[in-house]
Amino acid sequence: MQVRGTFLFSDHPSDNSLRESPRLGIASTPLEPKHGRCHLRRRLTCGFDDCPEQLGILFVPGGGMVYKPMLDPATIAFLADRGATASYITAVCNGPLVLAAAGLLEGYRVATHWASRDQLAGLGVEVSTERVCIDHNRFTGSGVTAGIDFGLTVVAHTLGEKAAKFSQLVMEYDPEPPFNAGSPESAGPEIVALRTRFMAEPDTALRNAVSHLLEQRAATSVHPGPDENADPAAGIVNN
Repeated sequence: MQVRGTFLFSDHPSDNSLRESPRLGIASTPLEPKHGRCHLRRRLTCGFDDCPEQLGILFVPGGGMVYKPMLDPATIAFLADRGATASYITAVCNGPLVLAAAGLLEGYRVATHWASRDQLAGLGVEVSTERVCIDHNRFTGSGVTAGIDFGLTVVAHTLGEKAAKFSQLVMEYDPEPPFNAGSPESAGPEIVALRTRFMAEPDTALRNAVSHLLEQRAATSVHPGPDENADPAAGIVNN
């Protein structure tokens, strides 16, 4: 957002480039506290209706339930509207699929979690295998840990390299993974198959959501002028 405030405590370094940072707003509907898997409570600051019209950064996270916002009319309408004027349009993991559903990635190169690349490509998006992909004002990251690289990249572009390096040092981000298994190629077929079985249900739901969106697009191209209030999830069955 364009509003700027102070995040750091008064006894932290007084360098203005580190003390000033964009105000963080979390928009959702309905407007109620959200709980993460670690039981962290995230307090929402606004709903879709009262979210500022001009956003500095529009960010969409990912997760196993990402197919739900892809098919939610209110979410898609909100993202399409705010994305039309946002300075940066960003997402990590499989979050880019939600941006694609909102029509915000056409003509851009985009990164996503490796397991979501085929689905993203199916929506007509040029998929990158980079951990962080920058294409004009579209900033996207691949899966989970790449979110740190993505976050530092966004900080560097919005607050400067010094602020990004400061953030990296504070979190002691100096990774030395104990195993070489962070990609399908390095993990090997056995571990990939294990992941496939473990994520079978959300993967199926995501494929169904993508198929439904493609069917909608095809129907729209044949029969222009659909009901603007039509529910994109109508008729979908999640197996």
